[in-house]
Amino acid sequence: MEQLQSDIYQVFIEADRYKMFLDGLKVTIGVSIAAVLLGILLGMVLALMKMTEVRKGKKTIFSVVANIYIDIIRGTPTVVQLLIIYFLVFQTQMGMVAGIVTFGINSSAYVAEIIRAGIMAVDKGQMEAGRSLGLSYTETMRYIILPQAVKNILPALGNEFIVLIKETAILGYVAIQDLTKASDFIVSRTYIMFVPLIGCALIYYVLVKILTIGLNAFERRLRQSDIR
Repeated sequence: MEQLQSDIYQVFIEADRYKMFLDGLKVTIGVSIAAVLLGILLGMVLALMKMTEVRKGKKTIFSVVANIYIDIIRGTPTVVQLLIIYFLVFQTQMGMVAGIVTFGINSSAYVAEIIRAGIMAVDKGQMEAGRSLGLSYTETMRYIILPQAVKNILPALGNEFIVLIKETAILGYVAIQDLTKASDFIVSRTYIMFVPLIGCALIYYVLVKILTIGLNAFERRLRQSDIR
């Protein structure tokens, strides 16, 4: 017990090392939020590109490009994508931007399928009703279909954000001082492995747990509004 107390003191208290965890947590959350926003933006574009196949009743250039993009991104490891973008695209400069772009691109492939599924879940009669009122396809999609689809996909987007937070643990591969990298740095200074790694895991767990509870509460509210 005394040894554990000594290790905790060295890891968190001595030299104010707890601040490294706090700074790393800020980076983890910041990258995750920026990446999921970029992922939603790109995912929306990809979903609409895929929807052209449904609209035309056959494959289009846009749907083929979107399918290839999604297939490649979902079929390759995130860490490999991060290394490619960091070393080949940004050439070891702007590591934070490289991380955001990487996770944004990776997330977009999954978000695209979420958005597409949400749009497809809306009753076909809604599109027909909009067109019968004289609205164009774009106007019907914007004012009638998408608002209904958003309600269906918000819980799934929340889950995507939670997954993204855990995936950012690989940011240390490109020397970004995220939460996991902070624990690695402390290990290299104190030569204590158990306490920093457990501390890092607990922070991730608490963060994910808080987000999960919030997401579950949000889903319950959505279900209650549907009943009303």
